[in-house]
Amino acid sequence: MAALNVLLSGCGRFLRGLLTGPTVTNWARPPARAFREVVEIQEGKTTIIEGRITGTPKESPNPPNPSGQCPICRWNLKHRYSYEDVLLLSQFIRPHGGMLPRRITGLCQEEHRKIEECVKMAHRAGT
Repeated sequence: MAALNVLLSGCGRFLRGLLTGPTVTNWARPPARAFREVVEIQEGKTTIIEGRITGTPKESPNPPNPSGQCPICRWNLKHRYSYEDVLLLSQFIRPHGGMLPRRITGLCQEEHRKIEECVKMAHRAGT
């Protein structure tokens, strides 16, 4: 049994070396910041939905309230979100489900508290 563990641990180190070596390129991952469009292609009875990377726009959209102190206030989203808005809430949580701190999200104290409550409600609801 001990010989099996030694063999497996050696194989694990070998495979990690292959996967993290300098010659490995990250060809499967698209650029981190890119705009994508959803394209729907129909071939007979088969529908293919894919996201294609588009060029970045020349101008970024201007927020309706540029003087707002946090992103929620800047885009006039106060009282317009709930625990069901998964795309909005996912921007403020960590990969394991915890909330990001205010210094990272840039939210004001009031909106951070509201987002935190919505995240808790979404966890309880399973969304």
